[in-house]
Amino acid sequence: MNHLTTSLGEYDLVRFPEDPRDRLRAWDAADEYLLRHLEGTDNGTGDAAPADLSGTVVVVGDRWGALATALAPCRPTQITDSFLAQQATRVNLERNGIDASAVRLLSTQEAPPERIDVLLIRVPKSLALLEDQLHRLAPHVHAGTVVVGTGMVKEIHTSTLRLFERILGTTRTSLAAKKARLIFCTPDPGLARGGDPWPHSYALPSDVGVVSGLTVTNHAGIFCAERLDIGTRFFLRHLPRRRGAERVVDLGCGNGVVGLAAALANPEAEVVFTDESFQAVASAEATFRANGGADRKAEFVVGDGLSGVPEGTVDLVLNNPPFHSHQATTDATARRMFGGARDALLPGGELWVVGNRHLGYHVTLRRIFGNSELVASDPKFVVLRAVKR
Repeated sequence: MNHLTTSLGEYDLVRFPEDPRDRLRAWDAADEYLLRHLEGTDNGTGDAAPADLSGTVVVVGDRWGALATALAPCRPTQITDSFLAQQATRVNLERNGIDASAVRLLSTQEAPPERIDVLLIRVPKSLALLEDQLHRLAPHVHAGTVVVGTGMVKEIHTSTLRLFERILGTTRTSLAAKKARLIFCTPDPGLARGGDPWPHSYALPSDVGVVSGLTVTNHAGIFCAERLDIGTRFFLRHLPRRRGAERVVDLGCGNGVVGLAAALANPEAEVVFTDESFQAVASAEATFRANGGADRKAEFVVGDGLSGVPEGTVDLVLNNPPFHSHQATTDATARRMFGGARDALLPGGELWVVGNRHLGYHVTLRRIFGNSELVASDPKFVVLRAVKR
């Protein structure tokens, strides 16, 4: 199940962190289609010429490192918003006996290579992230750059193609194969594309406690980057009221508004903002610094949940866990977040969670903590509290 076979070789690939119960592969038909196109064996256009990969190759949005691993002989640069994708790439290179230096790993917050000769883009779920990345990449491509996007048919819309067309140049698509499609774009260096609209800012509503009316900063691709989501809004109305010196973690921080609320409500607290998204942590830091946190001690960590936090060092964890991994609906991330929170908390420390009622987080919390208390609820959401005994 874990073996990807291409004309370039056979690769043993896993997601990160590896979970024996997870039956999802580290690649899909869109990745396979792109690799076949580059090999010249199948590109959905009638041509069968291998791509020239002798120049600077950049792979954007590679979800679990499958593309970077298969293309390692070309010494590509991988650009991703995901810490987990970077870790998966490292793991998969090692599993396949490939030196880690074969792939240069960059985040979406770092400058891309000065000149890009081959640009391969795995279309992200977020149209905003695609827009931001195309704007960042456009100055580095030239008229001869080979640009190929890939995604499942359900991920590629007219709006997706319009972004390529507006920011890079003339765009067309391939035939569909196994519900996947390729995007071919011919860069036009003289295109008048306008400026990158990201990051966005918006003012919070007037009914969300201590952060009411403040302005938050949102880089492209973070959850609800253009407005406050209703789950976080409900959470902000029911956060714990605490005082005194303590260490608080905003776990899966997004734009950092929950951690900001905790910091403003308790000036003695030290807040750690952590997320696996580079875009999210950049948003959280910008939000915190712009709203009175310029002189406050705080940490901003891109990582795998609380894996980098020493055990028994945290008083309070605040969490609005995601329940999607790309296109898949799963509670695996929430389970790992809850388990990590229990390890990080001091005895008597608390985890506060907001989630949709139907997700049944109270059951998971009882299994991990041995307890779960309902703090607040409405027809859609619940706020739950679990204590480390």
